[in-house]
Amino acid sequence: MTGPVRERVLAYLRAHHVMTLATQGPAGPWAAAVFYASEGFTLYFLSAPSTRHATELAAHARVAATIQDDCADWAAIRGIQLEGEAREVRGTQAERARTIYGAKFPALGSSERAPAPIAAAFAKIRWYRIVPDRLYFVDNSLGFGHRDQLIPVG
Repeated sequence: MTGPVRERVLAYLRAHHVMTLATQGPAGPWAAAVFYASEGFTLYFLSAPSTRHATELAAHARVAATIQDDCADWAAIRGIQLEGEAREVRGTQAERARTIYGAKFPALGSSERAPAPIAAAFAKIRWYRIVPDRLYFVDNSLGFGHRDQLIPVG
C-alpha cells in the first residue's frame, strides 16, 4: 500500500460521515445508508438489531460499502469502495466503538449530551464494526474510472 494513497484514504474516511452498506440475505441484496466513524481503516456504526441490514450481517458477515461525494460532474467523482467483514461488537469493544463514534459525533458520545430521542434510541441499538480486507479509492479527476486498490494490513 503506497503511503500517499493510504493517507488520502484515511483523510477521506475521517472527513466523511455516511456510508452505504450492502448486505445479502434471503430476500436478495440490500443497501442502507448509515453514519460511521473510523479508526484507521476500521469503520464503526450503530443500528437496531432488528433492521434488515443488521439481521443479514448477523447471518452473513461479508459486506460491501461505499463512501462518496455527492456531485453532478462525473470528473469530480471521488470515493471509497470496500469489502470486508462486519460484526456486532460488545463489551469493551462496544465501548471503544462508542468512544470513536462520540469523537466524530460529539452529541452522540454520551447519553447526557445526546438529544432526548437519540438518548432513548441508544437503549435499542447495537454497535458494529467493519474490518475491510480490500478498498478502492476512486478519483475520476485522475481519469475516468481511475481507482487505486488498497489492502489494509493488520
